[in-house]
Order: sequence, then structure tokens, then C-alpha cells
Amino acid sequence: MGIAVSLVIIVVVGILPHWQINEFAITPGSAQPVAPLVTIHGLEKDAHHEKIMLTDVYLSQLTAWSYIWAHFQSHTQIISGNDLTVPGVPTSQLVAQGYVDMENSKEDAKVAALRSLGWTIPQHDVGATVYAVQVPSPAATAGISVGDRIVAVAGAPVTSSCDVFAAMKHHPVGTTVSLTLEKAKISPSGDITYAAAKPVAVTTVAPASSDAVTGCPGVSGPPTSVVGVGLEDAVSFTTPGDISISTPDIGGPSAGLAMTLTLIDQLSAGGLTGGRVIAATGTISPDGTVGDVGGVAEKTIAVENAGATVFIVPAVEVSTARAAAKPSLHVEGVTTLAQALKDLRDLGGSEPIPLTKPYPL
Repeated sequence: MGIAVSLVIIVVVGILPHWQINEFAITPGSAQPVAPLVTIHGLEKDAHHEKIMLTDVYLSQLTAWSYIWAHFQSHTQIISGNDLTVPGVPTSQLVAQGYVDMENSKEDAKVAALRSLGWTIPQHDVGATVYAVQVPSPAATAGISVGDRIVAVAGAPVTSSCDVFAAMKHHPVGTTVSLTLEKAKISPSGDITYAAAKPVAVTTVAPASSDAVTGCPGVSGPPTSVVGVGLEDAVSFTTPGDISISTPDIGGPSAGLAMTLTLIDQLSAGGLTGGRVIAATGTISPDGTVGDVGGVAEKTIAVENAGATVFIVPAVEVSTARAAAKPSLHVEGVTTLAQALKDLRDLGGSEPIPLTKPYPL
């Protein structure tokens, strides 16, 4: 009996390190200055760069063994895969979703920064971006992937996700519908490029009981039929000059505020941070709204390790950051870009004065 028990224990211990489970660990990542990632052409820029850092976390899928071990590690947050995706969408899409989030965040950061400096930035609706693909589903069978952009349904152009939902209301279950797609190619490091638009045939199926009312104007009730995709609006902006931000291997939207502050610093006169080393986390909207993010406790550890003395976070997460911070780290909570800029002025920073006078676009 003793030998048999020993054999069972040996077999179990041998399996645990290789048995992947639907649990993930969030651990402190790194913090790095944003300025070296930014390239600006066609606009005046300040040669002096304040040290403004973005910060990230590591998200890793756990094995049964690492799940047990993670409970004994400090600064580790365990989260279920079910909390990271919606039902029917595999966690294997998380990486692509993170890169789509980052691409959107970089564009929003440019717009928010330029608007704060007095520019009027026009917005253009250009379609619906596929953010999630249910598996199995007609969309998955047709090869539709995260990042693809739908620009027409049954030959009729669409400029938003609501346009897609409205068009699908006219197609009963079992209908083969032509979706015109700009296929996204996502590189291993996260760069996204688009191919020329081509039609893809997809056969509709009945919506699941979990499919909700769209909330789109003029589209009442649940969908008539579905193809198994989650959508978000695809937009583009007309911006001056040529601004690019290189973020290889970094996904998610949480660097939005840090990138926005960096662009403001580079496109304006004066020292935005008053010479302090600051870090920031938070999503950014084109109108300057700052949204909440995940892993703030772990990010606090990362920015302390990188030497930051000020950490700007979404207001709802101030208590989380302060609980993880040492007394030497000053934590500020904000809900808008304007509030973040005011907090920096209160800490000795300068009012940003645009180096290039805004002109009509």
C-alpha cells in the first residue's frame, strides 16, 4: 500500500508542472520612459524630455503547480480566465486583444495630447473592429480574427458597430452574408497592418440566450441572427505632423495616460514634471477622460523599482496604489487629463505652451 501511494504522489507531482489550468497570475512588470519610444516629424518639439514612465504587468497562464506556488508569492494577483474573456471566447485571443487595445490607446493619446494643446482634431468613423471571436462560430469557421475590420455588410458600407448590428437585423438565421473585411496582420511584437478589403461569406446562426440587446439607436431588441463576433467602433483621426509611438511586446490600454503626458511634454515648452521622475497608468479617451486599469498594486511595485517619486493613477484605484506604495512614492488619483496636468503644476511643473501654433486641419 505504501509503495502504491508513493507511486501516485510521484505521478501527480510529475503532472502538475505541465497541467495548464484556466487561471492566470498578474505580477509586477517593468516601468520605462516613454520619450525614447516617441518619434515626431513635422511639428516643433522640445529637445528637453522630462522623465515620464509607463508601466506594465506580466500576465501568465498558470499550471496546476505554479497555481499552488503563486499563493506563496508576494505581489502576485491570481485571476480566473473566465474574468478575462466573455463566454465562448478563448483566452488564446488575449494577446491579440491587448495589441488592438494598445493600437487604439496610442491613437487616443495623440488626439488627447493635441486637443489639450489647442488643436481641433477631426474624427472619422471607418468601420467595426472585430474584438472577439466565439469558438465555435461561423466567424471562426470563416477565418475571421481579432483585429479584422468590417467595412461592408452584403455590399452596403458600414462605418460603426451599430451599422453592422442594424444590417444583420435584416438577415434571418441560415442566411449566407457577405462581410467585407480589411484583414489585420498582427506581428509577433504587436504591430498591426491591414490588407485591402475583400468579401468573406459567413452563414448566420441563431443568437444565444446570452446575446444582449445592442443598445444601438434604431436597433431594438436582441439580434435576429449572429456570426459570433464582438465588435467595437473603428475610428481614425486627422492629426498634424507625423507622430509614432513604438511599443513592441506591450499590449493593453493602460499606458494611455503616460503616452499622452509624454506627447504634451515633447510638443510644448517648459518642464511638465518640474524635474520629478513620474510614472502614470490609466486609459485615455480622445476627450481626455482617464479610465481605470488592472494590476495597479503590481504596477506600483514596478514604478518604485524604477525610481519614480510620483505615480498618477485613476482616481478609483488610489487606495490600491497607496496600500502597495512605500512612503517615498507620492500617489495622485485623477479622472481627467486636465486634472493630471494640474496635479503636475501643483508639484512644480510648468503650464504646457504649444511650440507649434495650432492651425486648421
